[in-house]
Amino acid sequence: MIPGIYTISNLVEAIAAHPEQWRPLVFTNGCFDLLHVGHVRYLQTAKSLGRTLVVGLNSDRSVQTIKPAQPGLPPRPIIPEIQRAEVLCALKPVDGVIIFNEPTATSLLEALQPDIYVKGGDWTVESLPEAPTVQAYGGRIELCKIEVPTSTTGIILSILKP
Repeated sequence: MIPGIYTISNLVEAIAAHPEQWRPLVFTNGCFDLLHVGHVRYLQTAKSLGRTLVVGLNSDRSVQTIKPAQPGLPPRPIIPEIQRAEVLCALKPVDGVIIFNEPTATSLLEALQPDIYVKGGDWTVESLPEAPTVQAYGGRIELCKIEVPTSTTGIILSILKP
């Protein structure tokens, strides 16, 4: 087992046993397929909002659902989930990673009830499928400005360009 990768039950237990070490808890989620500077700055900003940062990582199966195959592009994800999780765990701002199979992080949010839920500034609260869950338990939603507009798809297209 890789340190920093949790199951939902392990993390819920850890938080309940030592809330002072975890809260205020910040949570974000995504695919984090090909890690780039936009991801790093986003995670640094998210961490700055609380004591700990937990990242919900879309599993390979959920990435395939939310990022279906496109003509001329390799199937996603490029990097397998356990490798993506290990790379995230190695980043200074990240205190924990949970791999999840659903297309949204709603069930993780219900279980963890983080104090702050962070997403990129390309979202609005109205377009965020998890927003009603966070609002229902009284959490705060923060949308982080995108400092470096980079995308994994853009990187892939750049690599494939003749």
